[in-house]
Amino acid sequence: MSSSSVIEKSLPPDLEAINLSKHFGTLVALDKVSLHLKPGSFHALLGENGAGKSTLVKCVMGFYQPTSGDVCVGKQSRGIKNPAAAHQLGIGMVYQHFTSVPAMTVAENLVLSRFEGSPLINWQQEREQLGAFMDTAPFHLPLERPVGELAAGEKQKLEILKQLYLQSRILILDEPTSVLTPDEADEVLGLLREEVTKGKLSVLMISHKFREVTAFADEVTVLRKGKLAGQGLVKELTVADMGAMMLGEAREVKTVAKTTLENPAPVLELRELGADKDNGLPALERINLTVNKGEIVGIAGVSGNGQKELVEVLCGQRSPTTGQVFVNGQPYQPTRKEMTKHQVYVLPEEPLQNACVPHMSVAENLALRTFDRPPQSKRGFLFLNVIRQMARALIETFSIRTPSAQTPVGNLSGGNVQRTVLARELSSETIQLLIVSNPCFGLDFSAVEYIHSQILAARNRGVAILLVSEDLDELLILADRLLVMSEGKLVYESAIADADLATIGHRMAGH
Repeated sequence: MSSSSVIEKSLPPDLEAINLSKHFGTLVALDKVSLHLKPGSFHALLGENGAGKSTLVKCVMGFYQPTSGDVCVGKQSRGIKNPAAAHQLGIGMVYQHFTSVPAMTVAENLVLSRFEGSPLINWQQEREQLGAFMDTAPFHLPLERPVGELAAGEKQKLEILKQLYLQSRILILDEPTSVLTPDEADEVLGLLREEVTKGKLSVLMISHKFREVTAFADEVTVLRKGKLAGQGLVKELTVADMGAMMLGEAREVKTVAKTTLENPAPVLELRELGADKDNGLPALERINLTVNKGEIVGIAGVSGNGQKELVEVLCGQRSPTTGQVFVNGQPYQPTRKEMTKHQVYVLPEEPLQNACVPHMSVAENLALRTFDRPPQSKRGFLFLNVIRQMARALIETFSIRTPSAQTPVGNLSGGNVQRTVLARELSSETIQLLIVSNPCFGLDFSAVEYIHSQILAARNRGVAILLVSEDLDELLILADRLLVMSEGKLVYESAIADADLATIGHRMAGH
């Protein structure tokens, strides 16, 4: 028997989605989409939010039953009724958020992922099997270490190892690098790429990062509005080609030239600022930071290193334990009164939870800053016609897609919720300080482009901007100065033109 036939026999099974459609009532989430994951290949799935990517993979995994179409594994039609049935066919999914139990060890989480039947576990036998598994696995983790002590990159490796321990040979990855540093992302995807090249795995990866697609994938499928927008070999496509498929037309990315202010004055100053986490442990340790007028200061870091607590302190959602905050040289307390006095505005992460009242209308949410001041109110009386009139103007200016100003903001898409908050926070002509946290998390490319342009335009008007983001590419595009936060401390600072990516990655990883 030839070596090629031996490799052919050992390849993962062929996976094909054929004319898959999925309807939710009158909504067509997926419309006759086909995708072919060839044995031993790395396939990327691209598309804007709402394009149907998650619906497609959920039909493959058995979370959803397709309205029409077929899923074939190993060239045979399979009625995959649930994820357990998908696992029996060798298909496993690694989700965007970690699913391991932090208080349990790596070994316990691996055993838990597959254990069925008897409640008794033969740990001697399990450890022998785990040792043999680790010897052949692409990632190596200490089996006795609690998951809570692992770095983000190690936790993502564990999520993948769980699927390999279940003997999955087709891996579906949902935004697998969203919480990783660039170095960690390249390591994880690079090691998986090696397993694919060896013919041990097939990988289908949902991603928003063109760099990862061009670096690791063999083929790409692009969805737009629930339909197939294009497919092809990655080596034959440019980033512009893929972007045109996603957006429906080739478009130049809009850029806003940065203007330079002479002698910019400090607007935000943090002096020895400290704060605790919810569990009482230190989250911030003596942070010193200045943001000047007409400057974007970016803070990079892996999630969980104090960025969330920093933003909460500046927004009045968490009390500091040490230090002071100054705005325009004056001691600052983030109350509504002082935010109005100093013209401080906020674009927080997860705006539907942190910046909106979901059941209230778009117009009412747009007025949360101004409803108690003329012309929207006088002597305690609200003028609803004025509130709605001003809301309609903002809806048009900021291109908020909503059926009407009276629609509950919770009914809008994520991008349009973010536009609503952006319209409210940037519509003041006297804004001096803008605090922004992960403004584009989970949004599609057109929404990202729009939000970036608005942030840059505010900077050029002289607004001081503190931008906290886990997306390093976003910071490199927008920031004038970059800092890295690790374990509650600022561990790196550089002008953006002098930023060293390797050093940034190491500092983000805690080295």
